[in-house]
Amino acid sequence: MPSLATVFAFALASAVIIAIPGPSILFTIGRALSAGRREALLTVAGNALGVQTQIIGLAVGLGPVIAASATAYTVLKILGAGYLLYLGVQAIRHRRATAQALVGGLATSSPTVHALRNGFVVGVTNPKSLVLLAAVLPQFVDPGGRVGLQLLVLGPVFAVIALAGDGTVALLASRFRDWFASSPRRMERVGGVGGLMMVGLGAGLLVTGRPD
Repeated sequence: MPSLATVFAFALASAVIIAIPGPSILFTIGRALSAGRREALLTVAGNALGVQTQIIGLAVGLGPVIAASATAYTVLKILGAGYLLYLGVQAIRHRRATAQALVGGLATSSPTVHALRNGFVVGVTNPKSLVLLAAVLPQFVDPGGRVGLQLLVLGPVFAVIALAGDGTVALLASRFRDWFASSPRRMERVGGVGGLMMVGLGAGLLVTGRPD
C-alpha cells in the first residue's frame, strides 16, 4: 500500500495534470454549452469512470502495451476522435431545437445513462491520458511491493480530483450558457459553438501524433 506521503504527492501531481486544458475539459465545456449543466456534470462523472477504467487497465498491464505499440495507440485514438466528431455533429445539427426547447422552458436532455456513457467513452478512449498516466503513475509506485494494488489505490485519487476540477468547469460553463438562454438565436449560437468545440477536439486528436 502507498504511504500517505506518496498519496499526497500523487494528488498534487494529479491536480497539475488535470489543470492543464486537455480533451476532458474541452469536451466538458462543449457539453455544457450545447446541452447544459446536468448533461455536463453527468459527462464529467462518466469521464472520471473512463479514466478509472484506464487506470485499472494499467494495473493489469495495458499501459505499457499502448505506450509501446503505435498500432494500439492509433486504434484507440481513432475510436475516441470518431466519437467526439459524432457528438459534435449531433450538437450542431440539433442546436436550433435545443435552443427553442430551453428558452421555452422545456429544455431537453439525454437520459442519465446516455450522458454517462458519452463521458465514459470519451474518457476511456483518450490515448493521451492513458500514455500520460502510464508514464506518471509508476513514479509513485514502490516496485518492491504489490504494484497492481498500489495503482488501484492511487487511481481513485486521480478520479476524485478530476471530478472536482472538471465539475467546476462544467458549472462555470453552464452558467455562461444560462446567461444566453433568454434569446433563442443567441442560445442556438452557443449550442453551435459547443458542437464546434467537440468537432475541433476530435479533429485535433486525429492529426496529433504520439506524445514523446
